[in-house]
Amino acid sequence: MDIIWVVLIAIATLVLGLVLGFFIARKTMMSYLKKNPPINEQMLRTMMMQMGQKPSQKKINQMMRSMSQQMDNNGKK
Repeated sequence: MDIIWVVLIAIATLVLGLVLGFFIARKTMMSYLKKNPPINEQMLRTMMMQMGQKPSQKKINQMMRSMSQQMDNNGKK
């Protein structure tokens, strides 16, 4: 009977560790991406030029603002 309890406690601890680890890693990653966005203005400018568009600073600022708002909205959910 003692072995069953040991196995159940081990399984419960493993599941709890996995769940907590997932949420901690997710929160850490979201915080990192918010501080260090994967796309910057230079990358955006290069992508637009490759698509055949002449990027103006106003359009780049608008797209960066839009991406920033989307990251904020995803973080709130």
